Parts: sequence; structure tokens; C-alpha cells
Amino acid sequence: MSSSLATFADLNAVATHLREKLAEKKYILLFAYNGTGKTRLSMDFKALGKNGDARDTLYFNAYTEDLFYWDNDLENDERRVMRLNRDSRFFGGLQELEMENRIGPLLARYADFNFFINYGDWEITFFRDRDENGDPIPIKVSRGEENIFVWCFFLAVAQLAIDGQEVYAWVKYIYIDDPISSLDDNNAIAVAAHLAHLLQGSNGKIKAVISSHHALFFNVMWNALNDRKGNPLQSYFLSSDKGSGSYTLRYTNETPFFHHVALLKQLHEAVETDRLYTYHFNILRSVLEKTATFHGFKNFSACIKQDADDEDGILHARLINVLSHGNYSLFEPREMMEENKQYFKKILNDFMANYLFNPELFPTMDEVGA
Repeated sequence: MSSSLATFADLNAVATHLREKLAEKKYILLFAYNGTGKTRLSMDFKALGKNGDARDTLYFNAYTEDLFYWDNDLENDERRVMRLNRDSRFFGGLQELEMENRIGPLLARYADFNFFINYGDWEITFFRDRDENGDPIPIKVSRGEENIFVWCFFLAVAQLAIDGQEVYAWVKYIYIDDPISSLDDNNAIAVAAHLAHLLQGSNGKIKAVISSHHALFFNVMWNALNDRKGNPLQSYFLSSDKGSGSYTLRYTNETPFFHHVALLKQLHEAVETDRLYTYHFNILRSVLEKTATFHGFKNFSACIKQDADDEDGILHARLINVLSHGNYSLFEPREMMEENKQYFKKILNDFMANYLFNPELFPTMDEVGA
């Protein structure tokens, strides 16, 4: 693609272009908002590598998660297990390669529960505690914890492919679409850094495409995979034209989001959609602290607008101090109370009004919370 912008008739054409680009690049990063067609693009990419029974793409997307499904023991309401689709070659090395030992260390990074695999019945039991006989007490994990487990399972399989295990010798490409959902800021960075390290271990033998709507995750991946000397990375913004059905790839020559801008965009979207969770106060505090440091202030409270009834900004500063130090769940985020939402919106709106950012990134900020 000679220019920074190219238009394609459909997603199949985009997928074809990505495969052509991977002939010269190790990695492709795609940023696209939800609803653009990222998941469908990953499936078109996979389909292009299908020839009879042969495949060449190991992928992670919503369909990967569907390979794992729950049996809730409706008859006895006691033994809840997760079952695996044994027909998928994704599980090709399940028993022979001792997947428990490979998944366990990965899961321990993000979760406090354990599991064991019944290879004979193709099922997984989760537990935190054991009974008096030492047997695991089965539990049903939350949806967020389930997503983390599936992600760690995928990472273990991807590592086997990168290590050249025979059962995954068919993998030529790894395609990952939005691996994170409800993780907070710090863990989004951790997931991105870990994934980048894993992919770099392939040394280009297996090429990778990573797509995401998460600006901070995208930014961390870009910085981790980018090597200006070897130039192994191509990054794009993917957008769609609903009228014509066409798709556009815009080449991003430099990292598309600075860290603080990525954080602000995440907060802006949370306000717009009224999906404000307690951990968003942690992110807001981080932005205020970075801004205060840049402008030479000793405390982030200097970046909080002083109102007539709170001239020193003490009320809002104390509010952020208190609400940014809670022990909030990564897997089941708690929605803010309505009163705290209003405080949050006011502090963020005042900050955005005082420190000018590109209005194209935050098109309706002045209307949010009005």
C-alpha cells in the first residue's frame, strides 16, 4: 500500500491484504471500534488459509470462547463443569502435552482459583477450596474469570505452536481479536506486555495479527513490538462505511495514542456509555498525576477546578484519594453509585475544558454529563 489510506470492497479483501503484508512483516496491529467487523475479519483471514482439512491460522476470538461451554448439572445442581469441544483441533495436544502444567502458571498471574482437567470426559473442574478429604470443591467461576481462563488456555496453546510442537506444526499465523474485556488499566498493560513477549519468542517463524478496540492495549502492543531497525510491525486503523459496505485501512506511521490520551479516551467512552465503574477513579487519578507532574505541580489536586464552594479543591481531591484506593475486582467491576458518577463527570469535564485536547478524539465531551 503506497499511500497511508486504502479502501477495500469487503472484509475478504482486507484479509487478503493482511496476508500479503505478512509476507514482509512479522506483526500487524489493527485498531477498530466495536461493531466495525474485527471478529468477522479474523474469520475471513482464517478461511483464506483453509484448504480441505488443512489450516494455517490459530485464532482467538469470540468463536474460540465458544469451544468452552458449561454443564451446570441441572438435574442434581451439584457438579458444575466446563466441557470442551473435542472436535476442534485447537485441543490437539490436550492430554499428551500436560496442559494443566502449562496453563496453571499463566492463570496464576491473573486469578486466585485453580482447576483440573478430566481428559477422559473432556471437562474442566474449577475450585478454590478442598474438602476434609482433600478433594476439590467444584465452583462455577464468574464470566470474567472464565474469559481469563480461556485466554490463558489460548496462550498455552500459542506457546506450543511457537515452540514447534508437532501437533501444532500447521500453525503459520496467530490471529488475536480483543483478548481483554473487563480488566483494569494495570492489567491491560500486563496482558499486552506478556503477549508481546510471547510473540517475540517466535522470531518471525509464526506471523501474528492482533486487533483491538482498546486504545491503551493497542498502544502498549505497538511500543512492545515495534523495532525501528528491523521494522517488523505494520499498524492500521480499520473503519467501515455502512452505506457502501466498504472498509478502510489507515496506516499509522507513529504510535497512534500517547499513554495519557489513551486513558482519557477510555474515560470519555465510559462516560458516554454510562458504564462507569469504581476503578475508573484509579485511571482518572493517574491522568491528573501525570498532568500535574508535566506542569510542575507537586500534587494532582492542582489540576482540579476550584469551585466557589470548594476553593482549594479539597472536596474533589479527597474524593479521588478515597475512591482510587479501593480493592476493586478485576473480573466483576462494580458500577459507581449515581452520586459518585456525577462527581466523576464534573471533575473529568472540568479537566478537559481546562487542558485542551484534540476535539476529534473527544467529539462530545462538552455535552457529557450535562
